[in-house]
Formats: sequence, structure tokens, C-alpha cells
Amino acid sequence: MRHQVCIIGGGPAGLLLSLLLRRAGIDAVVLERRSRDYVLSRIRAGVLEQGLCDMLRQAGIGSRMDAEGFVHDGTILTAHGTTVHIDFKTLTGKSVMIYGQTEVTHDLYDELDRIGAPVFHEAEDVAIHDADTEAPHVTFTHRGQTHRVDCDYIAGCDGFHGVSRNAIPPSVRREFESVYPFGWLGILAETPPVADELVYSGHERGFALCSMRNANLSRHYLQVPLTDKPENWSDQAFWTELRRRLPAHLAETLVSGPSIEKSIAPLRSFISEPMSWGRIYLAGDAAHIVPPTGAKGLNLAASDVFYLSRALIAQYAGEAQLLQDYSATALARVWKASRFSWSMTRMLHEFPAEGEFLARMQAAEVDYLAHSTAAQTALAENYVGLPY
Repeated sequence: MRHQVCIIGGGPAGLLLSLLLRRAGIDAVVLERRSRDYVLSRIRAGVLEQGLCDMLRQAGIGSRMDAEGFVHDGTILTAHGTTVHIDFKTLTGKSVMIYGQTEVTHDLYDELDRIGAPVFHEAEDVAIHDADTEAPHVTFTHRGQTHRVDCDYIAGCDGFHGVSRNAIPPSVRREFESVYPFGWLGILAETPPVADELVYSGHERGFALCSMRNANLSRHYLQVPLTDKPENWSDQAFWTELRRRLPAHLAETLVSGPSIEKSIAPLRSFISEPMSWGRIYLAGDAAHIVPPTGAKGLNLAASDVFYLSRALIAQYAGEAQLLQDYSATALARVWKASRFSWSMTRMLHEFPAEGEFLARMQAAEVDYLAHSTAAQTALAENYVGLPY
């Protein structure tokens, strides 16, 4: 088969890229290793930057988000006895949208189905060939049959464990990584949120985050050792520990209930350079991973898609510079967003091996944040999303 762009990976980044390209008249195909049901079952981020919201609207799939999502004009940060309200709207004029990644994926699938865009699920043994030539192709197995996609360009949106990044030769690729000595234990529960905005809580027992999916569905997290297992945490133990890590006035309002999903995710910061080689262009987790503290995972993938879709559309219009500059352009924003996620993680989590000095520095940083409009503005600018 022949398509102009072969997109490897059918998460929200790959699906959004396909839709944006098709809106511009560019023929794209998506290859996804997992089933559609599996992709839709993944519990992921729910905080959307304004830039991503604007992209979804421009792609024609923003109506359900606008009807069902929750606009948040700020967030609450509490640590070392200090509570700070970061007012996004006042400080930056922007807000964020609370709308789950699963819902974004649903909306993308619905629209791609409507326009008849090809998406191959359970595509196995995906392999990239001749990426450093003008005639790249991708092979894969689907329902027992081998297929070949001849294309002009390959978009690697297949995540950290996908094949796309490793198709870039090790002699070309540089990887930067910091692995954190803890994970996040998260639960999903049919309970009302503890506050009207997200609550980030630093505590001597470890970090906690209270977030939401909607008015009756909450997502909460606890910092835990990497040796912990979800099955060793009863629901009662989780709620008890969460209350310990929240300020008293919030702990009193916390509504508990049975969990409907429970998991532990390790945290890492990871960036691979360059994000392009030959005819391969990486986007999202294939090129970078951020700790979820800054709510940047899906949003950073979206900015990659913005740059890559714009560059490919320009390329087919006869303007090659944007595609040539894609890696450098995307990485400039990747490093800034990664810095923000890293700094939020360092400020709010316990690092026992680093001793009392770090704890005192964290306390000083939160105190400075509480009394500096400039510091609050910097945090707000990064949280709502740096401009594309």
C-alpha cells in the first residue's frame, strides 16, 4: 500500500497528527500495536494546556471537550506549612482544561472513523526500512498477513518502548535521563474532588496530588517507594495516607470510596536527540518522558504534533525549511517543559537520600513562591503552557 505519511503509534499524538494531516489533504495511515479497546482503557493525563485545546477545536473535535470539560483558572500548592494559590487567569490570562486523555482519544477515533481514515490496530512486527533514503517503507503483520507501506515520511509516535527511536542509529542518537527514586501510586474513584482546583501537596511523608476527571470522578496520587506494589495498598490504607499528607482543612473534606483502578507508575525525565533522522520524525513519548508533576506528558506530545503537522503541510506545499528545523524547534520547547516538570518534582517530593539541606531549600522555595508575584507568574506561565 502507498500513503504519503506512515504514522507508527495510535495514541492521541498519532491520531491527532493523522487528523491534522488529513484536514490538509495529506494521506496518512496509522499503525497501532494494541487493540482499540486497549488504547481506550489506558488511564492517563487529564490536564490540557490552552494550546492543545485550541488545536482540538481547530481540528473540529473540540465541542464535547468544551461542553463536558472543566476550566481551571488556578491550582493550589501546599508544602512545608505554606499554602499558595496560583491564579493562572490573573497572572497569565490563560487557563487549563480538565478533560481526560481517554476522552480526547474517543473524540479523535470518532472523527477519524467519520472521515474514513485508515488505522490498523494490533499491527505486529512493525519495522522501518530505508529511512535514510528518499523511499522509506514500513512493514508490519496484521491478522496473520504481512503488509508493506511505501511512504514519503515516517512519524514515530509509538512511545518510549516503540521501534521508531531505535531506528535512529546509536552513533547519531544522544539520550539524557534522570530516574527518580520513587513512583506514584494512583487510584481512580467515583468520588467528588477534594477542591475545585488541583491540589499539589508536599509533605514529610511524601508528595500527594488530588486531581479530578469530572464532578464525580477523582484521580489521586501518593509518592511511594518503587518497591511497593498496588495490591499491597488497600483502599482504606490509601485514603488514610492521603489524609495525612493534606492540610487539615482539605483532609476534612476528602470523600473516600472504593477504587475502580489502582496502579504505580515510576517517574523519569528522558530526552532523546535529535528528534529526526532521514525521513523519520519522532513525537511524544518516543522522544521524551517527563514526570507527571508538571502535567506535561500529553501536552508536550501535542506541541510536537503542532510543529510536525505544520512542517509536513509546508513541505508538501513546497516549503522545506520547517521540516528541516523540526527537531531543533521541538526540542527547544521539550527542554523547557522538562525543566518545569523536573523543578516541580524537586520542589514537592521527598528525597530522603539528599538529607535536610534539600528539605530546607524546598521550604525556602515554597516560601519565596508564596510572597513573589514574579515567581507565581513564572510557574503559571509554564503550567498553562509555553507558546508554540
